[in-house]
Amino acid sequence: MVNLKLFTLWVLAILYSLRVSSASESFFINFGSPENVTVNNRTFDSDNNLGREIFDSTRATSVNTTDTNSLPKGDESTLFQTARVFTEESRFRFPIEQHGWFLIRLYFLPFLSSSRDLTTARFSVLAQNFTLIRDYKPSKTSVVKEYSLNVSTNNLSLDFRPETGSFAFVNALEVFRIPENLLPEEAGLIGTQKNLKLRTHAMETVSRVNMGNLSVSRDQDKLWRQWDSDSEYIVEAHFGTPVMNLEAVNFSAGGIKDDIAPVYVYGTATRLNSEDNPTTNANLTWTFKIEPGFDYFVRFHFCNIIVNSFGSKRQIVFDIFVNSEKVESIDMTEVANGTLGAPYFVDAVMRKARSREGALNLSVGGVMDVSYPISFINGFELLKLSNDKRSLDASDVVFPDGSSRNKSSNPSIGLIAGLSAALCVALLFGVVMFSWCVRKRRRRNRQMQTVHSRGDEQIRKNETGESLIFSSSKIGYRFPLALIKEATDDFDESLVIGVGGFGKVYKGVLRDKTEIAVKRGAPQSHQGLAEFKTEIEMLSQFRHRHLVSLIGYCDENSEMIIVYEYMEKGTLRNHLYDSDNPRLSWRQRLEVCVGAARGLHYLHTGSTRAIIHRDVKSANILLDENFMAKVADFGLSKTGPDLDQTYVSTAVKGSFGYLDPEYLTRQQLTEKSDVYSFGVVMLEVLCGRPVIDPSLPREEVNLIEWAMKLVKKGKLEEIMDPILEGKVKLEELKKYCEVTEKCLAQNGIDRPTMGDLLWNLEFMLQVQAKDEKAAMVDDKPEASVAGSTVQFSVNGVGDIAGVSMSKVFAQMVREETR
Repeated sequence: MVNLKLFTLWVLAILYSLRVSSASESFFINFGSPENVTVNNRTFDSDNNLGREIFDSTRATSVNTTDTNSLPKGDESTLFQTARVFTEESRFRFPIEQHGWFLIRLYFLPFLSSSRDLTTARFSVLAQNFTLIRDYKPSKTSVVKEYSLNVSTNNLSLDFRPETGSFAFVNALEVFRIPENLLPEEAGLIGTQKNLKLRTHAMETVSRVNMGNLSVSRDQDKLWRQWDSDSEYIVEAHFGTPVMNLEAVNFSAGGIKDDIAPVYVYGTATRLNSEDNPTTNANLTWTFKIEPGFDYFVRFHFCNIIVNSFGSKRQIVFDIFVNSEKVESIDMTEVANGTLGAPYFVDAVMRKARSREGALNLSVGGVMDVSYPISFINGFELLKLSNDKRSLDASDVVFPDGSSRNKSSNPSIGLIAGLSAALCVALLFGVVMFSWCVRKRRRRNRQMQTVHSRGDEQIRKNETGESLIFSSSKIGYRFPLALIKEATDDFDESLVIGVGGFGKVYKGVLRDKTEIAVKRGAPQSHQGLAEFKTEIEMLSQFRHRHLVSLIGYCDENSEMIIVYEYMEKGTLRNHLYDSDNPRLSWRQRLEVCVGAARGLHYLHTGSTRAIIHRDVKSANILLDENFMAKVADFGLSKTGPDLDQTYVSTAVKGSFGYLDPEYLTRQQLTEKSDVYSFGVVMLEVLCGRPVIDPSLPREEVNLIEWAMKLVKKGKLEEIMDPILEGKVKLEELKKYCEVTEKCLAQNGIDRPTMGDLLWNLEFMLQVQAKDEKAAMVDDKPEASVAGSTVQFSVNGVGDIAGVSMSKVFAQMVREETR
C-alpha cells in the first residue's frame, strides 16, 4: 500500500513538472473567472493561478456579465462571461525559454457588470514595445484580435494602458509559440526584386480565408485559427466554382505540414469557370478591407485537387495579382513534379497603400495563349505589418503629405485639377513604359544565340556578348556585375572576410544599406561551374531558418558569384579555435548543434527525395548575431537515393577528416554520411580543437582516433575543452559522448538518423537549461548563456543565419581519393 502511494505521488510529480515545463511554451488564460475552462482542446486557466512573476492579480479587479443571453453563441462563449479590469498601467511578463515567433490572441466583449460598464473603457495594448491597439474603444460585439511577433528576449511583455480617467479590460488571452516553419524570415516585395525582413515587425491578422465557399473552425486547425469562407469577399461569384477533394491532399508530396494550413483548406478551392470558354481571360477576384499606410504580408495557398492528368487541354498555369500588380506565375506542373494534391504556398509583401481608400484586391487568372486554363486558389492570409513607429494602429499612420490617418481634408478645385493633370502624365508615362517593356522582352527572347565551352560545361552568350551561365532567371535574382562591384568597392581586398577552395568571400553593402556576403569563384578554383550551379539550384529549392539564405547570384562575363545575407558572428569553427573570438559556453554549443541538426534534418526529410549535404563541417556552420546556427555551402550537395534504393553511387567529395569511411571506401553516399560528418563536428564542439592538428603529438593528431580511444577508457573529461571544465555534469557529458560515438560508427546502418540525433540533442539542451535554472535558484549561476535562441521542437523548421566574418567559407584541405 505504501509503495502504491509512493508510485502515485511520483506520477503526480512528473505530471506537475511536465505542466510547469510547458507553461513557458503556451499560456491560455480565462480572466476574471475562478475556474478553468476547456475550449476546443485548450484549457484556459483562471488568471488567479498566474504566478506573481507573470502578473499580480491583486492589482486588478474581476467582473462578470449580468446578462448571459447577450453572449455570442459557440464554444468560446464561456470565455466572454468574465473579464479583468485594470485601472492603472499593468504589465504581464510571460517567461520565454525558447525564442522565436509567438502568437497572441486577445478576447474582448464589453458587457455590463454590477460594478462597471465595459463599453466605456478606453485603453491601449502593447507587446514587446509594439503598439497593438491605441485608444481602443471596444465595439458592442465580441472581438478576437490576433497578432504575431518574434521574441528574442527571455520574457514576452504585454501592457494594458488605460486612458486618463478610464480603464482597460480583457476577457481571455492566448500566448503560444508557433512552429518555426510557419512564418518566413523575409518575403519578396511585390513589384520589386527586394525582400523585406519580417522578424523585426509585429503582425496583425486582418483576414484568413478558405476558398471553396466553406469556413474552417478553430477546432479543425492545429493552431486554432479561424478561416472564414471566401463567399463574403469574392467579386462576380459566377466566375468561380467551389471544389472539394479532401482525400487528394498529400502533405508529404508538397514537403510541408498541416500546421501551415489544415487539410480543410488545401482540400477545398475556388476555381475559374473555363469549361465552356477555352480562351477565357477572366479573373477571379476577392476584395479585402485594409488600413492605408501599412505594409501587408500576404500568403497564397494552392493545392491541385482538380486534375490528375496534365494533357494539352488541361494546363494548370495561371497568374496571381494583388491590386492589379503581378505577384507570380504559378505552374502547378512544377510543384512536386505535378503530383496531385501537393500543397504549395507563395509569400509576398505589398508595400504601403498611399491612398486613403483601404482595399486590397486579390486576383487569379489564366495566362495568355493557354487553352482551357485551370486557375484556382485554396486559401489566402492577409497580415498587417507594424510601421516605422512600431505600431499596428491606424492612428499612428502618417501619409507622404504629412497628414495623419485621423485628419480630414476638404479637397479643393485646385487639388482636383492637380490630380487630374498628374493622372494624365501617369497615363502617358505608362504608355511609354509599356512600349519599352515590349521591345525589351522581344530583345530578351532573341538572346542566348551562341554557345561556347568552358571545360565540359556550357556557358551561353547573349547578343551583347555578355557571358551567362544560366539561361533562365527562374533560379533566383541575378545581380548585375556592376552592382556587385559597387557593393564591394570593386572587390577591395580589405573587405575579404574569408578564403576557401572556391575563392574569396567579401563583405559588401548594397545601396539600401543591406549588408551582404559575396562569394566569388576564383578562375583557378578546383571547385568548378558544376558546384556553382549546384549551390544556387539547391538554395533556390528550400527556405529554412537553419539553412543559409540565398540573396542572388551573378554570372556575367563568366563570373561565378553567389550573394548571401551577411552574418555577424562568422563560423562555428572560429568560436571553437583558431581565432581570437570569445569561446562559446556549453549551452551555446548545444544550441548550435541543435540548430545545425535541424537544418540537416530538414534537408534529409523536407522533400520527396533527401538532399545530402556532403560537406558538413564546423567551417560550414555559420552563426548570426544571436549565435543561431545555419548550415552553409551546398556546392557538393547531392540528391539522395530513390525510394527503392538505399544509397547513391558517386565519386567521393568532401573535406578531409569529415568523410564517412563507408562512403570513402565504397563510394556509396547516404544521409548517414552527413550523420558521420556531424559526429565529427560534435567532437570539435566538445574538444575545442581541429579535426587534424599536425602540431600535436602523433597519437593526438587525429581528433577522432584520440578522442574515441579516451572515451572507450571512460576518460571523458580529458578530451573536453579546458574552458568548459567544471561546467558540464558528468552524466550529461556521458550522454553527449554516447550520442557522438553512435554517429561515428563505421557502418552507416549503426548510426542514428538525423531526426534521432536531433531529438537527443534537444533533450540534452533541455536538461542543461533545467540545470541552469536550478543553479540560479541556488544563487550559483552557470556560464553565460547570452544569445540563446534555440527551440525544442524535434521537427522544428525555421530561423535566420547567413554568411560569416573570418574564414566564412574556408575549406579544409580536400584530398582526392586515389
